[in-house]
Amino acid sequence: MNMKTVLDFLTSLRENNTRNWFNDNKAKYETAKKEFEDLLNLLIPAVYNFDPFIGTITPKQCIFRIYRDVRFSKDKSPYKTNMGGFISKGSRNGGFAGYYVHIEPGKSFLGGGLYMPASDDLKKVRQEILYNIEEFKKIISKKTFKKTFKEIEGEKLKRPPKDFPADFPDIELLKYKSYVVLHELTDKKILSTGFNNYIIDVFKEMYPLNKFLNTVLS
Repeated sequence: MNMKTVLDFLTSLRENNTRNWFNDNKAKYETAKKEFEDLLNLLIPAVYNFDPFIGTITPKQCIFRIYRDVRFSKDKSPYKTNMGGFISKGSRNGGFAGYYVHIEPGKSFLGGGLYMPASDDLKKVRQEILYNIEEFKKIISKKTFKKTFKEIEGEKLKRPPKDFPADFPDIELLKYKSYVVLHELTDKKILSTGFNNYIIDVFKEMYPLNKFLNTVLS
């Protein structure tokens, strides 16, 4: 697992984001991708040890394609300048809360939770928070959780969600469209010894949130 290979390739890709360059450097891409898959190969069983809900999955089921969908974008750059993998039940698109690794020079982070769920799933999550607000607040107010992630991230509704009481004391917690947390990573941290163990420590802090969310969805 050589993360320098990954960062170096992505840095070069950012400076040369064209199909010709990518095709000429396809071997370097495959090498970098293999290093990222090796990282996921270490992380998946480690996550399973404390969150067996993820089941049996492979790096290929977790990793996102590097090719961008440019059909509706003003930016026509053909490739993403990051490598990302989402460890979650079923696959990266399984619809469950999970654990995300995003490697991008100068912009890397770890993420987790439930991102842009289907409307029915989002309603279930909001209902669960409404009915079990003290349990949810205990999870997100834990000292180590706040130190690692600060708070729930993401876009919020301006008004209370439909069919929920507007006078609910913690109505702000029901306005989120996603329930995700983020933990920024420096390039230095990515290149440090024991980086995979550091990731696992961060993911363990995410686990209570993911467990809460997945209990609703399952």
